[in-house]
Amino acid sequence: MTFRIRVNETPFDAEPRPGQCLRTYLRDRGWFGVKKGCDSGDCGACTVHVDGEPVHSCLYPAVRAEGRSVTTVEGLAEPGGDLHPVQQRFLDAQGFQCGFCTAGFLMTTAKLDEDQLTDLPRALKGNLCRCTGYRAIEDAVRGVTHVEEPGPGQSVGRSLGAPAGPQVVTGTARYTFDIDVPGLLHMKLLRSPHPHARIVAIDTSAALRVPGVHTVLTHHDAPERLFSSARHEHPTEDPDDTRVLDDVVRFVGQRVAAVVADSEAAAEEGCRRIAVEYEQLPHVLDPELAIRPGAPVIHPKDAGASRIARPEENVVGEVHGEIGDVEQGFADADLVYEETFRTQRVQHASLETHGAVAYFEPSEASEPSEASEAAEEDGITGRERLVVRSSTQVPFLTRRALCALYDLPEDQVRVVAGRVGGGFGGKQEMLVEDIVVLAALRLRRPVKLEFTRAEQFFGATTRHPFSIAIKAGAKRDGTLTALRLRVVANTGAYGNHGPAVMFHSVGESMAVYRAPHKKVDAYSVYTNCVPAGAFRGYGLGQVTFAVESTMDELARRLGIDPLVFRERNIIGPGEHMISPGGEEEDLHIASYGLDQCLKVVRDAIAEDRSAADAPAGWLVGQGTAMSMIATGPPGGHFADATVTLLEDGRYDIAVGTAEFGNGTTTVHKQITAGALGTTVDRIAIRQSDTDVVRHDTGAFGSAGTVVAGKAVMRAANGLAERILTFAAEYARAPRSQCRLLADAVECDGRTVSLKELHEAARGTDVPLTADGHWGGSPRSVAFNAQWFRVAVDPDTGEMRILRSVHSADAGKVMNPLQCRGQVEGGVAQALGATLFEQVLVDDTGKVLTPAFRRYRLPAYADVPRTEVHFMQTSDAIGPLGAKSMSESPFNPVAPAFANALRDATGVRFTEVPLLRDKVWLALEEHRAAGAEPGRSARAHPAREGSV
Repeated sequence: MTFRIRVNETPFDAEPRPGQCLRTYLRDRGWFGVKKGCDSGDCGACTVHVDGEPVHSCLYPAVRAEGRSVTTVEGLAEPGGDLHPVQQRFLDAQGFQCGFCTAGFLMTTAKLDEDQLTDLPRALKGNLCRCTGYRAIEDAVRGVTHVEEPGPGQSVGRSLGAPAGPQVVTGTARYTFDIDVPGLLHMKLLRSPHPHARIVAIDTSAALRVPGVHTVLTHHDAPERLFSSARHEHPTEDPDDTRVLDDVVRFVGQRVAAVVADSEAAAEEGCRRIAVEYEQLPHVLDPELAIRPGAPVIHPKDAGASRIARPEENVVGEVHGEIGDVEQGFADADLVYEETFRTQRVQHASLETHGAVAYFEPSEASEPSEASEAAEEDGITGRERLVVRSSTQVPFLTRRALCALYDLPEDQVRVVAGRVGGGFGGKQEMLVEDIVVLAALRLRRPVKLEFTRAEQFFGATTRHPFSIAIKAGAKRDGTLTALRLRVVANTGAYGNHGPAVMFHSVGESMAVYRAPHKKVDAYSVYTNCVPAGAFRGYGLGQVTFAVESTMDELARRLGIDPLVFRERNIIGPGEHMISPGGEEEDLHIASYGLDQCLKVVRDAIAEDRSAADAPAGWLVGQGTAMSMIATGPPGGHFADATVTLLEDGRYDIAVGTAEFGNGTTTVHKQITAGALGTTVDRIAIRQSDTDVVRHDTGAFGSAGTVVAGKAVMRAANGLAERILTFAAEYARAPRSQCRLLADAVECDGRTVSLKELHEAARGTDVPLTADGHWGGSPRSVAFNAQWFRVAVDPDTGEMRILRSVHSADAGKVMNPLQCRGQVEGGVAQALGATLFEQVLVDDTGKVLTPAFRRYRLPAYADVPRTEVHFMQTSDAIGPLGAKSMSESPFNPVAPAFANALRDATGVRFTEVPLLRDKVWLALEEHRAAGAEPGRSARAHPAREGSV
């Protein structure tokens, strides 16, 4: 019997493979709008219609679709090509950021009936979004329009839609694997079952006998060279402690071998047949135990060569410093508060997992260089080049690392990032590209590696778990006298980002408060756990939780309004930022909006009536926290941009930064349109391809607007000047009488089209193109404040957010719609980390939560609408007065919620996540101790001071 199926009205009769799901069947036939997000029906990114009913195609056997009609997002549009009404609503509301989940939301929303529309928490429970915070998605479902249409030169400050919006809502935006590569081979990884072991022997013969297996790679095939998977402009910022494949494994889940085969099934079977003999070694999971004498040494390497601070004590990085005399400061205090706060592992959970494909393309170089000739020995000839297509935030740094690792010339390697399906810092790593390139060079065939959702949990990276011991002293009038921190960060088995995260965590979190005496001792420590890495906030969120909780506790115990207490102690405009961890000379308060941020909170408290919405008998409280963050990473963050007038009178931007919902593409076009007096629809943009754009450090550290945007601004301004100068000469008009129009230049009453100018310039030595560069220094700071009103059921521990208000000092807001989305998404992600997200490990370090149904992400029903307020400031450093605003909204959320919980219950919670059962148990202990709910809990009286 012939298998028949109709997909978007196109008939197919190819039978599915045994056990194949509908998702892979559809993607095999080019319907790339169907996304892989979870492998287990948890996220909804793969939603399609089967005979008009929405289904999660990753759970739907392809054979069940026989004789049925399947519609994907590509087939949702109306006959004749008009967008489906739901697609148009998502476009008008900009109900997406990275867009990886959008097809699934569209397919679900398109089939909602009137009853379902009245209960969106239930209707959308099968779809997850990691970027937006869901407000934009709800607005899209409801048909709310947010996108504006500006005139020529009026782009900056307006809510313009993302240039890729039409492609996102039609499923034609191309992410990493949304391409067809002929002859593609598939890689699967064998991973370690042990937390620490030496590979004594490895037998791959049985794996090589599996039909379809082409090769098995082990540590015998890998270069001896050590590197760091972390990517920074200066590689020396990170320790060299990693091999592509190592003969020592240091965490459960570390890759041991790679099998490359014709299919994923054959590669998986090959992995099962590899026989490995291990010599198990002692392991340690607790960083406090790891730094004690006698602990297992995880990286016995030379400190100077590896840049590990103290390998023999498992300390990868540390910082120590003191300003003044903290013991004197505590002696001067009328109240001293001391506590230890702890934060957990959090997964980035970007819906597009890590992955890369490597293949070869003909080289355009006519004369191979000496380096190219040398590279032929490694598998690349002067007649072809290696192409790596990857879900990465750092294509240029990845190319640099690959070339260094395999001794390849940069002109023979091309790295391309398609549209990236979420990053949050997790893709500022080289976790897949190195092993894929090793296989491609060996086989001279295209090779693909795509992480499963489980591998994302135990084979990628997490946020650093922190322990923060804090001691703070203050006088009766609320003046801080001393602040001391001891911070221990668990960097896991490898030190990628460990020292930098540790250093950053104790920077702005301490510098934002004035205190005459400050001291910090911070350690980034190796353990035999899944490695930690870059994560939104880069360590500040963890330490801010401790600092802001402490400031709230000091204020309450002194009987001072927590807002007043902060206002008495925060750094002011023009003041020097002082942190005992070391001063950053290029960091300045180039604009100041923290006072405005706190005023927004004060006004919200004054007019708030949300307490009336709490159920009878519930405890109600409110809490605030604030944070400061540098608008860019230290040590230099480089961006180069080129803006060119094209033959047809349009413009082209070439800039290296990647787009993953951060909105930089839109902002770069807005900046260019403003400089050139045109509209964004007349501007094309090329990005994140090492072949077609110049160097860019990468899309991390909130640098997309303040670094790459400044390079674009300089290039656009330079081109505007060149066009006007050339037009004045061409039209024989005074330069002062020339001005740019959308598609022409008006010269003293005469209008000359840009097409005519381009043609006229062609025969001259005047190039109508301009370059711009920015090195990321000096840097400014951005401020944020978060306020919650919460209600708590004392009988069950259930918590509800009655109101959420966030104030953000982003300088000149380039695109209010997009910037608001970044704030909402940051708050939502932080709420997940505050309330329930947690990567759990067992006593061997094995991850116990390798799926979304075991690791709870915030769903639509979990996230309140956050009121977002932007401050009226303009930065002296950022482009057109802008500051960063993608990482910073995350940082004050956990302490603000904990402070509200403290206000409601009287209990100071010192660990996140604030799980409902933990809250209930704490309230029970509180009652058992004789305290009334809502009255102050004194959980650690031995460590409390008195007034």
